Amino acid sequence: MQPMYLSDNVTTAAGPITPAATREDSTEAEFRALLDMVQARRDEFDRLRHVPRDVIAQMKRAGIFRASTPARFGGDALAPHLFLPMVERIAQVDGSAGWVAAFGSANTYIAALPPETQAVIYAEGPDQVYAGGLYPLHPATRANGGWTVSGHWRFASGCMGADWIGVGMSIPGADGAATVAQMAVCPADQVEIVESWNVMGMQGTGSHDVKVVDKFFADDWICGRGAASTIDEPLYHYPALAYQAQVHAAVNIGLARAALDLTTQMSGGAKIMPNAARLADRAYFRTHLAQAEAQFRSARLFFYDSAERAWDFLLAGDPVPLDLTNQLRLSATHAAHASAKVVQDCYRIAGMAAAQRSHRLQHILRDAMVVTQHAALSEATLEQAGAVLAGLPAPAGYP
Repeated sequence: MQPMYLSDNVTTAAGPITPAATREDSTEAEFRALLDMVQARRDEFDRLRHVPRDVIAQMKRAGIFRASTPARFGGDALAPHLFLPMVERIAQVDGSAGWVAAFGSANTYIAALPPETQAVIYAEGPDQVYAGGLYPLHPATRANGGWTVSGHWRFASGCMGADWIGVGMSIPGADGAATVAQMAVCPADQVEIVESWNVMGMQGTGSHDVKVVDKFFADDWICGRGAASTIDEPLYHYPALAYQAQVHAAVNIGLARAALDLTTQMSGGAKIMPNAARLADRAYFRTHLAQAEAQFRSARLFFYDSAERAWDFLLAGDPVPLDLTNQLRLSATHAAHASAKVVQDCYRIAGMAAAQRSHRLQHILRDAMVVTQHAALSEATLEQAGAVLAGLPAPAGYP
């Protein structure tokens, strides 16, 4: 039985799912404990600018970081549409914690390494945390049996709690061809973390810079970013870049759900001005709340429906076709931006109380805006998705 973590009112494209029927009770208890821990400490994450290692340890106990570990190494290798609700539910409590949990999907990247290398990574168990600062690419120099590189990389989300860190480098292509983007992996304690992350939202993600100087990486610890997996299990045939976009979009889905719930709770609250109507008694509030709820549910359904249909292809032994991979990217970008709009609408109709910096809705608003800035969810993906829909060749590097 594989774990699945859903809020009590979750409905997928296939219909309602009863959580108790789809997960181990003990793992579910750990997940509930994780949610409680995140809720109690989310202000601490913001202050520290990262999620502490003891919280990462609780994420491990809840099964977050074995979600994308191959079954052959003791992992769950969960279908994306089963893992994404876990991220969503954590993000509903705190966006930064949801973002760090999203990297429970990241072991799909290192599945491109040789199986012998992966065996080393998972030698101490399947609950391994991978983080990467892959850009900008830095040129590597050929050394005996590997490559040497020096560089400084940005946006290594979750690096403060990682067991393994990857960096991006470029190497010459065969026969003088263009350089090839590669990912080099090593234990996290061999990489310097430069604490540079200071932002208006998602402050607790610890998306700091990472740095190495004349670091040697053996060939067995290097693979192409997004390269084909060496593991023949369904998850590792799922479109890797689409999955990256989905796990980040799931964070905004969770934040939007939190904003809707909080705004609804505020609707019958105390009046600030004498003789003023409660929020619930104002026509504009009711109208926009209903519109936001409909927009949220519509975007969320498209998002999960695309993921489930892609998984059905893989279970049948077929690759995910281009048009459906395009739908994965499109639904992720749409969900991220639609969710951000839902959050903005909730903030707008909630009134002056939400302007307080300490107000929960203020925090949700800032987090949701940062999620939409991620390259995998930028508006450029809409143009690229439109090109594929129009029958044009898929743009380079897409989908």
